[in-house]
Amino acid sequence: MDDARTALAFADHLAIQLRADFPLIVVDTMEEQRVVARAAEVCRTLHVRCLTWDVMTGFTSVTEGRPMAPATDAIDVLSRLRQMSSDTLVVLKDFHHEWEDHRVLRAVRNYAQRGGAAGPSVLVVGAGATVPEALRDTAVSLTLPPPSRTELQEVLSEVCRTRWAESRLDAAGLEHLVDSALGLTLEQARRVFTKAVVNDGVLDLRDIELVLEEKKAVIASSGALEYIEPTVRPEDVGGLDTLKEWLRLRERTFSAAARDFGLPPPKGVALIGLPGTGKSLTAKAIGALWGVPLLRLDVGAIYSSYMGESERRARHALQLAEAIAPCVVWIDEMEKGLAHGGNDTGTSTRVMGTLLTWMAEKTSPCFVVATANDVSALPPELLRRGRFDEIFFLDLPSRQEREEILGVHIRRSGRDMAGFDLTAVADRTEGFVGAELAQVVHDALLSAFDAGRELATSDLVAAAGRVVPLSVAQRERVGALRSWLAEGRAQPASGHRPW
Repeated sequence: MDDARTALAFADHLAIQLRADFPLIVVDTMEEQRVVARAAEVCRTLHVRCLTWDVMTGFTSVTEGRPMAPATDAIDVLSRLRQMSSDTLVVLKDFHHEWEDHRVLRAVRNYAQRGGAAGPSVLVVGAGATVPEALRDTAVSLTLPPPSRTELQEVLSEVCRTRWAESRLDAAGLEHLVDSALGLTLEQARRVFTKAVVNDGVLDLRDIELVLEEKKAVIASSGALEYIEPTVRPEDVGGLDTLKEWLRLRERTFSAAARDFGLPPPKGVALIGLPGTGKSLTAKAIGALWGVPLLRLDVGAIYSSYMGESERRARHALQLAEAIAPCVVWIDEMEKGLAHGGNDTGTSTRVMGTLLTWMAEKTSPCFVVATANDVSALPPELLRRGRFDEIFFLDLPSRQEREEILGVHIRRSGRDMAGFDLTAVADRTEGFVGAELAQVVHDALLSAFDAGRELATSDLVAAAGRVVPLSVAQRERVGALRSWLAEGRAQPASGHRPW
């Protein structure tokens, strides 16, 4: 999303609500200071007063910069609101916790239903501030996007100015440092920038890694996202030539040059196939191939027993991914978290709806890689064209691909694959998936090590003879997946159809 447009969106929406005299606005965020700052700017533009309230200090005038009469009781707060003029916005911090009292909830509902009666607009802000069922028809939710590059640049400049830090970064280095902080809150960014300059009094390329470590911790704390280190290279993935070429053609589509050429960023790809065929390995390699962060979205971790919490977590995770963009968002075994059915009072349907809407409407360069083993468990609308640029089917590897995969794992063991008859091993491993071929090499290494000699082709052939491949143990499942592909629902990830 455009940086300036992102920065203006929240203020624009808030201004519209205030001009319409909307009584109750809710913002779910921990960045209440950013909300207050944005609200104050809007109020100055509209020439209205801006007040804040919290349970410890009562009312404070932001526009006039002075404290007002204290009020710590929630019912009293709502009574005082009725005495204020309508040309006022009151920001109530953490007031959503008061809604647990049914009397307060009723009082809020009465206030929100005041009709044409006088009274200020109320903005409730806090982490977890979601609209309860009783207020759904009288309250509106606004989303505060994560800090933009411009906001982060301002914080970095402020830190360097107040800490008298020496910057040894050129314009490109400063841009890289700011980009590495995307996804952090302003306070988190201020803290890590301060830590970087206090450490040695200078700002240099070493501080980028410090900021990235902070961001990894923030991503992990979200509960649903995990930052995956780019340890898998494209050459570590054997076979899948059609899929690799498809990815190679899109390697530069996140660049400014691609945008200037008229190319929109790719939406994503779905990888369907048996376990062990390289879906997860491919997802991990894309981040390294394109040089962008790889985030794993754990859909199962999104779910909560509290009403509305699952949807909130989903929105938060997706907002965080958009803030870090360009990036790759990997949804592993998506059927486990998004499969239809179940008895969860519709939570999975709502979470899936949130995800599907985001996938279809997102404008930020977040490339989604969704993997699945059981396509029959997926809702049909998930694989509809428009959500993904392409759907690939990862089948059992051909003989040539089995040789490539065996060679990858032999090289990983520090050996030259030229010393082995991989064709003989590939002939013995027909129907093996990539994970089973990796196990063959591992077991052969164990046998050779135990015998006190170097690894030989015979060890690999013997290890293969001890494996019952998944294609034999689950031949019905293989047949069902191939029938699904034969119907033209996906593109083969390899340039072959071995059946």
